[in-house]
Order: sequence, then structure tokens, then C-alpha cells
Amino acid sequence: MGTSNFVDYVRIFCASGNGGKGSMHLHREKFVAKGGPDGGNGGRGGHIILKGNSQYWTLIHLKYRKHIRAQHGEAGSGNLCTGADGSDIVLDVPLGTVAKDADTGAILFEINQEGEQQTLCKGGRGGMGNAFFKSATLQTPRFSQPGEPGVEGWFILELKLLADVGLVGFPNAGKSTLLSVVSAAKPKIADYPFTTLEPNLGIVSYRDDKSFVMADIPGIIEGAHEGRGLGIRFLRHIERNSVLLFLISTESADPTAEYHILVNELAKYNPELMHKSRILAISKSDLLDHELEVQMESLLPKDIPHIFISSITGKGILPLKDLLWNTLNQYA
Repeated sequence: MGTSNFVDYVRIFCASGNGGKGSMHLHREKFVAKGGPDGGNGGRGGHIILKGNSQYWTLIHLKYRKHIRAQHGEAGSGNLCTGADGSDIVLDVPLGTVAKDADTGAILFEINQEGEQQTLCKGGRGGMGNAFFKSATLQTPRFSQPGEPGVEGWFILELKLLADVGLVGFPNAGKSTLLSVVSAAKPKIADYPFTTLEPNLGIVSYRDDKSFVMADIPGIIEGAHEGRGLGIRFLRHIERNSVLLFLISTESADPTAEYHILVNELAKYNPELMHKSRILAISKSDLLDHELEVQMESLLPKDIPHIFISSITGKGILPLKDLLWNTLNQYA
């Protein structure tokens, strides 16, 4: 995993800029004996801003950028000159990025829209110059404000992939093969468990130039919510999916038991996942004849729509797309 380009978790130190101090200055020029206060205000410190960019799909560009510091605001000067603001730092992040406080774990905000900007660290305000404090009763103030300090701390950026359909299943259930058939995605496919070590996204073409996004995450095993297998590292990527497509192979000894294990792992990880729409697809059905298919169908759970598919022969693929599309749009 150390050489993977898919990075969905980074911990970074950010520090916004300090505000510049206000100027304490009295106007002096020839023939003007008492020009009065003319100290300008200090400039604000630079912000650190996160910006949604749909061209990014990973946080790898921030993995080795551990310390990010914005520019300080400049001090004000005489003749009512305001100091320059510190330059902001804008960090592009993929859509679905969640910003958290590293110390408390509190969620600060999420970036879900293209071009959406959220301030992670706000720059300090510039101090007021002595001209700001001039009044009828205080005509020559001989003081000014210092600039406010910026904000600094450790933050966690966590990516949760945005997809319409999330593939859920045991390792080697055929999830990657299905994704490669219904989309242009090219995930690694092999005949051994845990072939998929990172999530893959694919755009599934549908009728009349419509489309939806499908995500394939590494296989789940019993105890995944406690860290077994690849653990909970990738379970968060299905939190944003509208529909969960459970994939169980015809090679399974007990499809219903396998389905309930998967549902149980998701429930223990995040109970809110139980409110999502679910569809059950029995993969590798080209290995079954009609009699075995009928026999297996009688063993499937009755509370979820199911369909038999084969990514190799194309059996059931179009009906599966229809079922997914109708489920995605049933509340539209």
C-alpha cells in the first residue's frame, strides 16, 4: 500500500498569517505644524482555504506537504497607508473531502461541490492605526493596535468518495469484474482474495446518454468493523452512496448468511447505512443451470430485490442497470 497513488487520509499542520500591526504616526510636513494622526491600518493575515476540484480524486498531492503556512499581513504606515493583506493559500481537494480537527476529531466542514471554498484557517485581522482612534475628545491618539495572531493547528483531511452506487461484497465476489464490464474503469482483476486494495470509480452508461457513478471498494470480511482484513479503512467510502449493491457469488455455500454478515458489518460500522436502498446481485451465474438457479433463489433473503448476473456472458447486466437506475431515481 505504500506505493499506491490513492491517498484518502492526510494529517497536516496549517497556520494562517498574522495580521499586520497598525501604524502610530503623526503627519509632519513643511508648513503643517500639527498634521494630526495618519497611521494606517495593518493588513490581514492570509487564509488557508480548501477548494473543491473535480479533477482530483485523491489527496496524494498533500501527503508530503505536512506544514502549510500562509503569509503574514504587512504593517500599516503613515499617510493613512494600509498594509497589504497576506496572500491566501488555496488547496485544491477532491469532492467528498471532510476536514476535521485532529485533536478533537470534530468535523469542521465538507467539500462536495465543484469550486466550493471553505476556510480552514482564518488569517488574523490587521490592527488599527492611530488615525482610526481619532475623535473629538481624542484628537491626537498616540497608540495603535497590534495585529491579531493567525490560527494554527493540526487538521485531518479525509476523503469519502462520491458515488451513486457502492459495491459491497466479500473478497473475490466479482465486484471489480462487474465494474470493468459496465464502465470504462480498469481495476485489477485476478482469481485471489483482496485483489482490490483501493477503491475504484467508474461511470456507468445508461439509456439515452444517461449515466451514474459506481464505486468498487476492497472486499469486506467478518470483523471488518473491528479492523480485520482491510478493516474500516475503506468502509467510509460507501457512506455517501445512494444505493448499496451487494454482490454474492454463486460459489457461496450460504448466500443468505453471507448477505447478513455483510449487513451486520455495515450496521456495526455506521447504523445510518441501514437506511440506504439495497439490491442483491448473484454474480457468476453462468456457472448455474436453470434448476440450480431456481434452487438458489429460494434461499435468498426476501426483503431485498435480487437479480442473477454474469459479467462474463453479460447475463442480467442490462436489467441490473435498469434496476439500479430506477432505484436511484425513485425518490427524485
